[in-house]
Amino acid sequence: ILPCPVSPLKVHLSVNSNIGVLKLYPGITSQAVKAITHSPVDAIVMESFGAGNTTTASWFIACLQDALDEGKVIIDITQCQQGSVELGMYETSKKLQQIGIVSGYDMTFEAAITKLMHLMGQGLARTEVMKLMEQSLRGELTA
Repeated sequence: ILPCPVSPLKVHLSVNSNIGVLKLYPGITSQAVKAITHSPVDAIVMESFGAGNTTTASWFIACLQDALDEGKVIIDITQCQQGSVELGMYETSKKLQQIGIVSGYDMTFEAAITKLMHLMGQGLARTEVMKLMEQSLRGELTA
């Protein structure tokens, strides 16, 4: 349990809710993935399997790469109730790490999307958003 904050509450009103969600499932098609990765969103929360595993099909990696090339931030979180995304731990997530997918470690979906909306709304550079997504700002990460 984190200690109580000593500074006063600061309410941030500037958020970017233009976030897509890509929930993976066995047999997901390229059309389903493209509906999210090629949509006009600024960032994507991707819910993967286990420790961040996905299909390694070339069409899937190409869809993610296209989204990244457009300047989108993609955060990988696990669908599991417990556990953490550890990109590169298994072969199925090594390519994600190589192309620039950001690990959401053990963040819940709600924490990941809220944090992403907040950071994207602050006018930060994409690289800064990616860096901050992998850091615990308010106890949202325990990994």
